[in-house]
Amino acid sequence: MTKLLSAQLSSHAASGMFGRRCFLRGAASVGLAAAATPALGLLAGPTHATNWRGLVGLVKPRANDPVLVEIARLLPVGVGLAVTYLNLSEGTREEMQRGFDNYEKNIAYLASQKYNLISIEGAPPFMILGPEGETKLVEGWKEKYKTDMFTSSQNQVNVLKAMKVKKLFGVAAFGQDLNKAYAKYFEDSGISVAEMATIDVSFAGIPNLPPEMLYGLIKNAFLKHKASADAIYILGSGLDTLSIIEALEQDLGVPVVQATAARVWEIQKRLHVRQPVKGFGTLLETMPV
Repeated sequence: MTKLLSAQLSSHAASGMFGRRCFLRGAASVGLAAAATPALGLLAGPTHATNWRGLVGLVKPRANDPVLVEIARLLPVGVGLAVTYLNLSEGTREEMQRGFDNYEKNIAYLASQKYNLISIEGAPPFMILGPEGETKLVEGWKEKYKTDMFTSSQNQVNVLKAMKVKKLFGVAAFGQDLNKAYAKYFEDSGISVAEMATIDVSFAGIPNLPPEMLYGLIKNAFLKHKASADAIYILGSGLDTLSIIEALEQDLGVPVVQATAARVWEIQKRLHVRQPVKGFGTLLETMPV
């Protein structure tokens, strides 16, 4: 495992991108209330005119997630979003393992509102379960609540297979111990892992790392594995990497699988919608089946 960075931000490094991040966090917190029990916020009104292509419920790990507005911006017109929050605060293995009851409460609420699809976010807890345990749990929820749903980790495997990736170079920000579990999850899913590198940053500090910094870290680390890895995988939509997907792909010559873009692809696929988006990498521009 490679430690990429002990992330300590200077005011100069942070100043360029924090305006955008603060805007996204502000938009999410103003429009969507967080609570320990399911609390629903709508990014689209409940009218048929707004949601004529489908309504998707998102179960998000924490309320200060800055990517909610990005998802809404990338999805086609006519796809409505509703969101509930788990309020995870530690990002530890122990917190993840005890969170499944909370996940189910939020899933049950969204299913009771008759949403077309539920996106269960927060890949790490399900990766720790492993593909077999994850599938058993999710299939049980689908049967119990009569609603289609998928986890972030299932989504990312689906994307990697759709893009015919055989061996990935991965980056995450949850520590080396958890990274071993994430690498095993992909290996058990039939995808080889050249390395799961870690960015040394606190759970609370993940959304605050500037994209320019992340670009440099990912690029330099990947170059050590360029001969063996045929894609870059970035774990966690909290890392502000959506805006650098295209630059990484252009400069390194491999596809980049990033959580927000991957989720948008899966939502479109499951709703039987196909509207490519340019400027955010190969996946959304080509929309592979």
